[in-house]
Amino acid sequence: MLEYKVTELSTVTDEELEAAINSTVKEGWNLDGIQFAMSDSSKRPAMAFILFTREV
Repeated sequence: MLEYKVTELSTVTDEELEAAINSTVKEGWNLDGIQFAMSDSSKRPAMAFILFTREV
């Protein structure tokens, strides 16, 4: 059976993504995907949702 975890980032930079992914993977989670929420006024994502799974 899989357990899911979602991490929300409101500051979307490569450094923030790397830090969130690396710290969660060290806890035994596997990266499953990343979804970005875009804002109309910018080309950069406004938020990111990082999806993780692990066996329970």
